[in-house]
Amino acid sequence: MEELNRLDVAAFKAAPKSNIVLVLDNIRSRNNVGAIFRTADAFRISEIVLCGITPTPPHKDIHKTALGATESVNWRYETSAKNAVTEMQQYGAHCFAVEQAQGAVFLDQVKPHPNQTAVLVLGNEVQGVSQEVIDVCDTAVEIPQLGTKHSLNVATSAGVVLWHFFMHLRPAAH
Repeated sequence: MEELNRLDVAAFKAAPKSNIVLVLDNIRSRNNVGAIFRTADAFRISEIVLCGITPTPPHKDIHKTALGATESVNWRYETSAKNAVTEMQQYGAHCFAVEQAQGAVFLDQVKPHPNQTAVLVLGNEVQGVSQEVIDVCDTAVEIPQLGTKHSLNVATSAGVVLWHFFMHLRPAAH
Protein backbone atom coordinates (compact mmCIF):
# COMPACT_ATOMS: atom_id res chain seq x y z
CA MET A 1 0.00 0.00 0.00
CA GLU A 2 2.83 2.42 0.79
CA GLU A 3 4.33 1.89 -2.67
CA LEU A 4 0.98 2.79 -4.20
CA ASN A 5 0.65 5.78 -1.87
CA ARG A 6 -2.63 4.42 -0.51
CA LEU A 7 -4.16 5.50 2.78
CA ASP A 8 -4.96 3.05 5.53
CA VAL A 9 -8.50 3.17 6.95
CA ALA A 10 -7.62 5.56 9.78
CA ALA A 11 -5.86 7.98 7.42
CA PHE A 12 -8.76 7.71 4.95
CA LYS A 13 -11.26 8.57 7.69
CA ALA A 14 -9.19 11.65 8.60
CA ALA A 15 -8.57 12.78 5.01
CA PRO A 16 -10.68 15.47 3.30
CA LYS A 17 -13.63 14.06 1.36
CA SER A 18 -15.19 15.08 -1.92
CA ASN A 19 -18.45 16.95 -1.43
CA ILE A 20 -20.46 14.03 -2.81
CA VAL A 21 -23.08 11.80 -1.17
CA LEU A 22 -24.58 8.70 -2.79
CA VAL A 23 -28.15 7.64 -2.07
CA LEU A 24 -28.97 4.07 -3.09
CA ASP A 25 -32.71 3.77 -3.72
CA ASN A 26 -33.80 0.13 -3.40
CA ILE A 27 -30.75 -1.53 -4.95
CA ARG A 28 -31.29 -5.30 -4.85
CA SER A 29 -27.87 -6.82 -5.47
CA ARG A 30 -25.34 -7.11 -2.65
CA ASN A 31 -22.61 -7.34 -5.30
CA ASN A 32 -23.70 -3.99 -6.79
CA VAL A 33 -23.73 -2.43 -3.32
CA GLY A 34 -20.22 -3.72 -2.65
CA ALA A 35 -18.94 -2.47 -6.00
CA ILE A 36 -20.45 0.95 -5.31
CA PHE A 37 -18.73 1.07 -1.90
CA ARG A 38 -15.41 0.29 -3.57
CA THR A 39 -15.91 3.05 -6.15
CA ALA A 40 -17.00 5.47 -3.42
CA ASP A 41 -13.75 4.74 -1.60
CA ALA A 42 -11.73 5.45 -4.77
CA PHE A 43 -13.30 8.89 -5.12
CA ARG A 44 -13.27 9.55 -1.36
CA ILE A 45 -16.94 10.53 -1.18
CA SER A 46 -18.50 11.85 2.02
CA GLU A 47 -21.17 9.21 2.60
CA ILE A 48 -23.41 6.51 1.19
CA VAL A 49 -27.05 6.41 2.31
CA LEU A 50 -28.58 2.95 1.86
CA CYS A 51 -32.37 3.13 1.50
CA GLY A 52 -35.35 0.82 1.33
CA ILE A 53 -34.51 -2.77 0.38
CA THR A 54 -30.84 -1.93 -0.27
CA PRO A 55 -28.74 -4.49 1.64
CA THR A 56 -26.42 -3.18 4.33
CA PRO A 57 -23.05 -4.37 5.61
CA PRO A 58 -21.91 -6.64 7.03
CA HIS A 59 -22.58 -9.37 4.48
CA LYS A 60 -20.14 -11.68 2.72
CA ASP A 61 -21.41 -10.77 -0.77
CA ILE A 62 -21.02 -7.03 -0.10
CA HIS A 63 -17.60 -7.65 1.43
CA LYS A 64 -16.50 -9.74 -1.58
CA THR A 65 -16.87 -6.81 -3.99
CA ALA A 66 -16.25 -3.93 -1.56
CA LEU A 67 -12.83 -5.32 -0.53
CA GLY A 68 -12.99 -3.53 2.82
CA ALA A 69 -14.50 -0.24 1.58
CA THR A 70 -17.43 -0.71 3.98
CA GLU A 71 -14.90 0.05 6.72
CA SER A 72 -13.49 3.21 5.11
CA VAL A 73 -16.57 4.86 3.57
CA ASN A 74 -19.10 6.42 5.93
CA TRP A 75 -22.57 4.97 5.46
CA ARG A 76 -25.96 4.90 7.11
CA TYR A 77 -29.35 3.34 6.50
CA GLU A 78 -32.57 5.28 5.93
CA THR A 79 -35.96 3.68 5.33
CA SER A 80 -36.94 6.20 2.63
CA ALA A 81 -34.76 7.61 -0.14
CA LYS A 82 -37.28 10.43 -0.57
CA ASN A 83 -36.89 11.45 3.07
CA ALA A 84 -33.08 11.21 2.84
CA VAL A 85 -33.07 13.49 -0.21
CA THR A 86 -35.43 16.09 1.26
CA GLU A 87 -33.44 16.15 4.51
CA MET A 88 -30.18 16.83 2.67
CA GLN A 89 -31.86 19.53 0.57
CA GLN A 90 -32.81 21.30 3.81
CA TYR A 91 -29.07 21.58 4.48
CA GLY A 92 -28.43 23.10 1.05
CA ALA A 93 -27.49 20.01 -0.97
CA HIS A 94 -28.29 19.78 -4.69
CA CYS A 95 -29.84 16.38 -5.43
CA PHE A 96 -29.38 14.64 -8.77
CA ALA A 97 -31.45 11.61 -9.76
CA VAL A 98 -29.29 9.50 -12.08
CA GLU A 99 -32.06 8.40 -14.39
CA GLN A 100 -33.38 8.52 -17.94
CA ALA A 101 -36.29 10.81 -17.18
CA GLN A 102 -38.22 13.53 -18.93
CA GLY A 103 -36.22 16.75 -18.75
CA ALA A 104 -32.98 14.97 -17.77
CA VAL A 105 -29.72 16.77 -18.47
CA PHE A 106 -26.86 14.84 -20.07
CA LEU A 107 -24.06 14.24 -17.60
CA ASP A 108 -21.46 16.13 -19.64
CA GLN A 109 -23.63 19.27 -19.33
CA VAL A 110 -23.70 19.15 -15.51
CA LYS A 111 -21.35 21.47 -13.63
CA PRO A 112 -21.82 20.98 -9.87
CA HIS A 113 -21.19 23.96 -7.61
CA PRO A 114 -17.93 23.43 -5.70
CA ASN A 115 -19.33 24.78 -2.42
CA GLN A 116 -22.51 22.72 -2.45
CA THR A 117 -22.96 19.07 -1.55
CA ALA A 118 -23.91 16.98 -4.58
CA VAL A 119 -26.26 14.13 -3.73
CA LEU A 120 -26.37 11.45 -6.44
CA VAL A 121 -29.34 9.09 -6.29
CA LEU A 122 -28.96 5.69 -7.96
CA GLY A 123 -31.93 3.38 -8.34
CA ASN A 124 -33.06 -0.19 -8.50
CA GLU A 125 -31.55 -2.44 -11.15
CA VAL A 126 -34.91 -2.94 -12.92
CA GLN A 127 -37.12 0.00 -11.93
CA GLY A 128 -34.45 2.72 -11.62
CA VAL A 129 -34.85 5.65 -9.27
CA SER A 130 -38.41 5.70 -7.95
CA GLN A 131 -40.66 8.41 -9.37
CA GLU A 132 -41.33 9.87 -5.92
CA VAL A 133 -37.58 10.43 -5.51
CA ILE A 134 -37.13 11.83 -9.02
CA ASP A 135 -39.94 14.27 -8.22
CA VAL A 136 -38.12 15.71 -5.18
CA CYS A 137 -34.64 15.82 -6.76
CA ASP A 138 -33.42 19.12 -8.13
CA THR A 139 -32.10 17.66 -11.39
CA ALA A 140 -32.31 14.40 -13.31
CA VAL A 141 -29.01 13.41 -14.91
CA GLU A 142 -28.67 10.97 -17.80
CA ILE A 143 -25.51 9.25 -18.97
CA PRO A 144 -25.34 9.63 -22.77
CA GLN A 145 -25.34 6.21 -24.44
CA LEU A 146 -24.91 5.37 -28.13
CA GLY A 147 -25.18 1.57 -28.13
CA THR A 148 -28.06 -0.84 -28.64
CA LYS A 149 -28.79 -1.15 -24.90
CA HIS A 150 -30.70 1.56 -23.09
CA SER A 151 -29.18 1.26 -19.64
CA LEU A 152 -26.00 0.50 -17.70
CA ASN A 153 -25.52 -1.66 -14.64
CA VAL A 154 -26.09 0.48 -11.54
CA ALA A 155 -22.53 -0.05 -10.27
CA THR A 156 -21.17 0.98 -13.68
CA SER A 157 -23.42 4.04 -13.67
CA ALA A 158 -22.11 4.92 -10.21
CA GLY A 159 -18.54 4.84 -11.52
CA VAL A 160 -19.28 7.01 -14.54
CA VAL A 161 -21.25 9.62 -12.59
CA LEU A 162 -18.84 9.66 -9.64
CA TRP A 163 -15.90 10.25 -11.97
CA HIS A 164 -17.65 13.24 -13.55
CA PHE A 165 -18.57 14.80 -10.20
CA PHE A 166 -15.17 13.96 -8.70
CA MET A 167 -13.47 15.92 -11.47
CA HIS A 168 -15.42 18.99 -10.34
CA LEU A 169 -15.45 18.37 -6.58
CA ARG A 170 -12.11 16.68 -5.92
CA PRO A 171 -10.95 17.11 -2.33
CA ALA A 172 -7.59 18.62 -1.48
CA ALA A 173 -4.70 16.14 -1.60
CA HIS A 174 -3.79 14.51 1.69
